[in-house]
Amino acid sequence: MKYLFQLLTSSLLLLLVFLSPPTAYTAFVGPSTGCGTNEVNTALGCISTSVDTTGNSFFGSVIKIAVGLGGGLALLLMLYGVFIVTTSAGIPDKLKEGQEVITSAVSGLIFIILSVFLLNLIGINILGIPGLS
Repeated sequence: MKYLFQLLTSSLLLLLVFLSPPTAYTAFVGPSTGCGTNEVNTALGCISTSVDTTGNSFFGSVIKIAVGLGGGLALLLMLYGVFIVTTSAGIPDKLKEGQEVITSAVSGLIFIILSVFLLNLIGINILGIPGLS
């Protein structure tokens, strides 16, 4: 549990660093590449700051990044769980720990997929919120 907390806090810290304004690291990266007028250059690429109906909005950019990071984190946790199971040498406590990690990662991935589906269904199809499509 301690390691999972450390993993989550380090992931949050990396997310904050990636979404920081480019002026914080321009000395290391160099001059910014060609982002549009309503975009901010971050380590993850250009993120739009406008709200429009073309799908290139700030909220849409953040959702895409969050889903990608969540899926990647779920994959890493599944690999960690498989590693625990394969190196358990038949110890029942280690097997159970690995199975719990894998089960938690799969349930988290299902949660992410269902949340994107519900956001699409409710936010776009039913309510028609601009900037989500």
